[in-house]
Amino acid sequence: MLLYNDQIPLAFLLEMPPEEKTPCPLFIVMHGFCGNKEEALIQEMARMMREEGFATLRPDMYGHGKSGGDFRELTVHKWIADAMCLIDYAKSQHRFSRIYLCGHSLGGLTAVLCSAMERDYVAGVLGLAPALSMPERARKGILMGKTFDPARVPEEFFIWERVLGGNYVRVAQTIYPEQYLETYAGPVFFLHGDKDEIVPLESSRTMLQHSKKPQLTVVSGANHEFEQHLTEAVEAARPWVRMQAKEA
Repeated sequence: MLLYNDQIPLAFLLEMPPEEKTPCPLFIVMHGFCGNKEEALIQEMARMMREEGFATLRPDMYGHGKSGGDFRELTVHKWIADAMCLIDYAKSQHRFSRIYLCGHSLGGLTAVLCSAMERDYVAGVLGLAPALSMPERARKGILMGKTFDPARVPEEFFIWERVLGGNYVRVAQTIYPEQYLETYAGPVFFLHGDKDEIVPLESSRTMLQHSKKPQLTVVSGANHEFEQHLTEAVEAARPWVRMQAKEA
């Protein structure tokens, strides 16, 4: 399926639970930087959510997968705009009783930011190793292991064989996720591996101190992608998802 966000195509897959009941709650499940809606973590989390009675909407975010947008021009603001477009779509579909956000890494940061912006409509947030430390690192001159002068951001970066424009960093430098967590009153659950090599576990612990309804589960031995602990990660998230299903 396609939406258009400022004339840029936004591809997504909407799937209903096995025993479709209308209305039912919906999870919007967002991948991370350089990911897509078909990666194993996103697919398996969405499958579990449908087993618990949720519809799931998996998008390819700006500059990724089958969606439009130039990867070089990627910024957090553009992912926020995508997420808000998806929320507007969900609100227009009267078959959804409540809207939840889930995101991995950059998608997790996006979910946190949007939960505050759309706090009247977002019933809960599930962050999978959310990249909440990225803005502070950008302010310190660190991006994906690369260092730079934060006062003189380069025009482009070479990240994982792709070119990323400097605006990605300039925008990130202006974001303070803790302020958004303080604004949002709903439940926030973070799942994080203690062997995460990209986003430190401590960032989730620290940021959740700003949430009004925080919960953290640590997956022992898991890296940033939960690659060797996928089933364990999915099952660790299930009790929280099931609890939200009861609330819905």
